[in-house]
Amino acid sequence: MNILITGAAGFIGYFLSERLLSLGHIVTGMDELNDYYAPALKTARLAQLGVEDDDPAWGRMLTSRTRPGFSFVRMRLEDREGLERLFAEGSFDVAVNLAGQAGVRYSLENPFAYVQSNVLGFVNLLECCRNHPVRHLLFASSSSVYGGNEKTPFNEEDPVDTPVSLYAATKRSDELIAHVYAHLYRIPSTALRFFTVYGPWGRPDMAPVLFTSAILAGKPIRVFNNGQLSRDFTYVDDIIESVVRLMDHVPQGDVPTDIYNVGCGHPMQLMDFIHTLENALGKKAEMQMLPMQKGDVHQTYADTTKLRNVTNFSPSTPLAEGIGRFVDWYLSDANPIRES
Repeated sequence: MNILITGAAGFIGYFLSERLLSLGHIVTGMDELNDYYAPALKTARLAQLGVEDDDPAWGRMLTSRTRPGFSFVRMRLEDREGLERLFAEGSFDVAVNLAGQAGVRYSLENPFAYVQSNVLGFVNLLECCRNHPVRHLLFASSSSVYGGNEKTPFNEEDPVDTPVSLYAATKRSDELIAHVYAHLYRIPSTALRFFTVYGPWGRPDMAPVLFTSAILAGKPIRVFNNGQLSRDFTYVDDIIESVVRLMDHVPQGDVPTDIYNVGCGHPMQLMDFIHTLENALGKKAEMQMLPMQKGDVHQTYADTTKLRNVTNFSPSTPLAEGIGRFVDWYLSDANPIRES
């Protein structure tokens, strides 16, 4: 298949590109390469895919030197005309939208970035799928849409009308807008509610990198809500396997759209996560206990029954195993953001 991946230089986008190429698909990657976090990490991921340019020109298509079937273009979802040209020339079978502004806490400081990328950019993408039909559009939603839901585990049928962050609100908006386009134009779309993804090459604004960097430097880690939080940590390989399997399950019916939780289904207390990381590093963490932060939630917990029933797969990588792989990468020369 000919597949477009937006956010291809991102954490999940990079691993999905690797997997699809290994399966023999043709992959076009697109990414803005913004500075929300260190661009060096994004360009290093692209280098793993054979695109070695630290500052590629906007709109110029680059071909991988080492990975047949992979090409990359630097572009924003908000670039309506550029995106239209990309779709017109690409003739994509499948589009996977992993681009957009990430991060719950950052949305408190930069709300406009979320509306521009996650809402306006997503509408641009849907319009392209309308004008240049694809077999299936899959897009990243988030467990954040469940807000402060106290019923666990979170099920796809649960109410999601009380988000507690702008980030969550934009992700829920994407789900609703996709539903409208499926209703009006029969664009088959699948929302992927990801739950706390971690692993090698992960984002530096997420707990594994933040905590590891601080622990190794002998600096305190910030522990919100005095550690009384739990997260459904999901290893990146399990995320990728789920997405690949869902590609073949194209929604049908009068309104061809669907939603899946993509998570491990085994939430862990934050303090247990920290102890697991300490064991992998062989070093204790110094902790700064802090109150709950605005926009955060006490727990995430995925009901993955629907994912398992449809794909015959459930994420299952044990946290200790996944953290071990993450630490091996973090300490290796492959990590471009490792602090000496």
